[in-house]
Amino acid sequence: MTDILQRGLYFEEFELGARYLHRPGRTATEADNVLFTTLTMNAQALHLDAAYADGQEPFGQRLMNSMWTLSTMVGSSVAQLTQGTLVAQLGLSDISFPHPVFHGDTLYTESVITDKRLSASRPGQGICTIAHTGRNQDGVVVATATRVALMRCMPEGE
Repeated sequence: MTDILQRGLYFEEFELGARYLHRPGRTATEADNVLFTTLTMNAQALHLDAAYADGQEPFGQRLMNSMWTLSTMVGSSVAQLTQGTLVAQLGLSDISFPHPVFHGDTLYTESVITDKRLSASRPGQGICTIAHTGRNQDGVVVATATRVALMRCMPEGE
């Protein structure tokens, strides 16, 4: 019997321009919104107060906390891309939320490798730039972010 350990990709395995589709998606619930919002001390009524949010234009309902959307989008890529091979997350940039996420929406994430280079100062490691895109169940883009990650290179002999 062969043991196969689930892991992310080593630096050499990242392919420029490759698009990774992370599945399954994640359906946003009211519980997710309330828990995430209160854990992060965000008192925004648009996330927590149904009576208030229902009367607000243009959406007329509670919105999912956008930081939940960002966290879930990045988190959904971990098993496929960085589990056990990430050294450090170096930064997030170009974050946008062009369309809201509501309770009951399902978030699907894809990631494209836009750049990669060996680290000049850390032998055995490389830097990958990953463009994440989150879409709802209708294919509408709800979030984008660029992530820069310091990745392990493949061990000798593999």
